[in-house]
Amino acid sequence: MAAHLGHQAAAQALIRGGGNPNALDAQQYDIVTIVAVTNDVPMLKLALAGGCNPKNITSPYQGTALIAAAHLGHAEVVRVLIAVGAPLDHVNNLGWTALIESIVLGNGGRNHTDTLDALVKAGANVNLADRAGVSPLSLAKGRGYTEMVRILEAAGAK
Repeated sequence: MAAHLGHQAAAQALIRGGGNPNALDAQQYDIVTIVAVTNDVPMLKLALAGGCNPKNITSPYQGTALIAAAHLGHAEVVRVLIAVGAPLDHVNNLGWTALIESIVLGNGGRNHTDTLDALVKAGANVNLADRAGVSPLSLAKGRGYTEMVRILEAAGAK
């Protein structure tokens, strides 16, 4: 609840008091994923410092906090998660990676493009296709996301 409500002092006290920083809520979300969705970078840093694992598999979609942040175009959260070793190429049960979600659930705007760029620069696999075999480049082209196409092509996407 402290993470959902953005109460840093409460979250810090709970972690210091022995609360499990990797516990999942009823929908299978952990603190890192919750704050990735709410775009709360200070709470994210607190959670990570408190022992939250950025590699946790969470949610009904069997995704990660990185995928959740990419879906919403939370570029700064994405950069923080990349810096602490979040898995770049995890595939959720929809068949999508963080890079793919930045395209298919994004709007092609600055936030999602910055998110995609951060993922590409970090070494995300630009050719890892979705479950239907459609590449990230084809997904971006199909949506008319020219800047994403440029970034992907520059990184060797096919």
